[in-house]
Amino acid sequence: MTGLVLAIETSCDETAAAVVDGRRVLSSIVASQAELHSVYGGVVPEVAARHHLTTVNAVVDEALREARVSLDDIARIAVTRRPGLIGALLVGVATAKALAYATGKDLVMVDHLHGHIAAVWLAPLSLDAPFVALTASGGHTRIDLVEDYAAPQLLGQTLDDAAGEAIDKGARLLGIPYPGGPGLEQLAREGDSSAFDFPVGLQGRGPGLDFSYAGVKTALLYVVRDLGEEGTAARRADLAASYQEAIVRPLADRLLRAAEIHGMPAVSIGGGVAANGRLRQLVEEGAAARGLMVAIPERSLCTDNAAMIGAAAAFTPAIPWPQYVGEDAIATAPPGGIAA
Repeated sequence: MTGLVLAIETSCDETAAAVVDGRRVLSSIVASQAELHSVYGGVVPEVAARHHLTTVNAVVDEALREARVSLDDIARIAVTRRPGLIGALLVGVATAKALAYATGKDLVMVDHLHGHIAAVWLAPLSLDAPFVALTASGGHTRIDLVEDYAAPQLLGQTLDDAAGEAIDKGARLLGIPYPGGPGLEQLAREGDSSAFDFPVGLQGRGPGLDFSYAGVKTALLYVVRDLGEEGTAARRADLAASYQEAIVRPLADRLLRAAEIHGMPAVSIGGGVAANGRLRQLVEEGAAARGLMVAIPERSLCTDNAAMIGAAAAFTPAIPWPQYVGEDAIATAPPGGIAA
């Protein structure tokens, strides 16, 4: 498909819109709700949905303005359909459907996880298949074989908590405010990653590519209880560094192992956890040692954004006007795969 795409993303707590022209991002606007939710220590679904309602139109207008185009110039509209917070998704879907219907345009309903994978298709990375993709965020942790952008194949996934969820909950135990990822990474730079021996989920259980983070989260809780308030305060940096290592090292190790198993020439990482500097370092060093190409989007394209939704729209069938009127948002991801 060709032509300009206006993309909208409201799956969680970021209200985002972008204009994408093929691989080129003409604009990408993100209105974050992080400060709004920080007082609660995490995202409150009802608060997120209500804030999307008050913000989405202005964000769409700004994306069009920054791209220097009008709605008439847009060929089709794309929106995140699934997975995510249902109330938040509904705001984006309703907005996209209304804009598409009113202007007689086709609608592309995109899987959020597909967006994270497709982010590396955008310039300047412009990565073509085949490769192995790691997607790690607050809600999802998975590895996909991407021989065709239109049909990523699941190789492994978390069996319990997502990596981002484990990071946020661990950060909270160490007194780091939401969102915990940036604060945990900053504190970890001052610590010794070998100071505490936190368990790595599923380690030593064969060559599988799945993940588990429930155990390491519980282990940190027990260590913090045993150290007490003063002991924890004195060892916060070491705790942060050791805990972060136990989360990100398995991500890098399994991604690189998947590339070896399937003979892929390249690897990519995406999702909010891909913004973590230690994960990036481990992937880049491991890939260099194996002669693999690495594609890592800039940090603004790792966290939730609409440009990646515009990228995934290039590989997702459009629904012709007005057949999408009865379509709706879906909170859950399809079993195993990526929804077209």
